[in-house]
Amino acid sequence: MQGITDYGTIGYTGPCPSLGQMIRFQFKVYGLDVMLDLTAGSNKHELVAAMKGHVIQFGETVAICS
Repeated sequence: MQGITDYGTIGYTGPCPSLGQMIRFQFKVYGLDVMLDLTAGSNKHELVAAMKGHVIQFGETVAICS
C-alpha cells in the first residue's frame, strides 16, 4: 500500500537530482506489533497517528545521491 508523498502524488518515484546536484535521503524503518488499518493514499500524519503505541523496533540510515 502506498501513501501520499511530499509532492502530493501516490507512490515512490525515486531520486532524480539535476546534473551535479547532491541530494541527501533519510530512510526510517519501523517494526510494528500490528498491521495498520490505513487506506491507500493516507498521508504522513495519519501514518504517524496509527503507529503510536505500536513501534517495537526502529532503524535509520542516510544516503547521498548525485
